Formats: sequence, C-alpha cells, structure tokens
Amino acid sequence: MNVALWLTAARIVAIPVVMVLMVQEDSRTRWWAAGAYVAAAATDSLDGWWARSRGQVTVAGAFLDPLADKLLVTAALLCLVQTDDVPAWAVMVILTREFAVTGLRLLAVSEGLVIPAAGLGKAKTLTQNLAIVMFTVDHPWKWADWPVLWLALVLTILSGVYYFVMAKRRLLARKSPASQMSSDP
Repeated sequence: MNVALWLTAARIVAIPVVMVLMVQEDSRTRWWAAGAYVAAAATDSLDGWWARSRGQVTVAGAFLDPLADKLLVTAALLCLVQTDDVPAWAVMVILTREFAVTGLRLLAVSEGLVIPAAGLGKAKTLTQNLAIVMFTVDHPWKWADWPVLWLALVLTILSGVYYFVMAKRRLLARKSPASQMSSDP
C-alpha cells in the first residue's frame, strides 16, 4: 500500500472520530470536530497530488478516493441533521447529486468514457466543506452560515447538471454516424 492509499484510508478511519465529536453539544468539542473534519478533508487533495506526482495512481486509489470523500461528507452532513444544525432537505439535495453523479460516472466507465472532475465540482466540494465547518462550530460570523450553504446547494446542482450534460455530449459523440464511419475499416 502506497502513501496515497494510506492517506485515503486515514480519511475513512477519521469518519467515526469526526462523527462522535460533531454530535456533542459542547462548543469546544465541536471545534475539535471541525479540526478533525478539515484534516480529513485535506487528505483528499494531498492523496491525489501524492499519487500523481509519484506515478502511484492505482485502481484501488481511483475507487477508494471518491468513496472516502462521499463517506466523509455524508457522515458530517448526517451529524448536522441529527444536531438540528442543517435541515434534512438540504442534505438530501447534496446526497442525491452525489449518488447521481457517482452512478453516472460508473455508467460512463462501462461505456469506456472518463468524466474528469471539473472546476464546478471542485468549487462545490470547497463550499460544501466550508458550510460543514461553519455549521459545526460557534463563530462570530454565524450570519454567513446560510449564504454559504445556499451557495453550496447552487454549486451542487449546477455541477450535477454539468456532469450530466458532459456525459450526454460524450456519449452522443461516440454514437454519432461520423464517429462510426471513421471507425469503419
């Protein structure tokens, strides 16, 4: 197992710790939860960078990395629903998009297509992570919690639509008569 896979595994192992800390009512413990969440979320960028820079991209890593991300975000959002910090409907919007895009990517792979992460997806991830941290802790800018969550929801929907439009274009391009004629001997 290489360093990138260890980082991904650490993100998965951190999930129960984050969850236990997040459901506490103590303000200090919630700050620890936010710190643990940020540390775990930071391994997402670090493991990918490490694997690419060292030529250690593996099938296991390509599978586990997005799974670890989804598990971490899902766990944190469910904790925020449990503590009545975030409404369940907002979490359902986010989780529906995550599962739909994951399913789309699996379908695309079965067709031999890869749908890479896009700027909107990265912005979505950043704002979701920021919203999770903001709703987890008491801070002087509580008024900003909801605007950040709304921004995360808008980016979640827009990036989901983007992925579906991109997949449709790529699938149609592969099935167009012009592409079939060029593959004829």
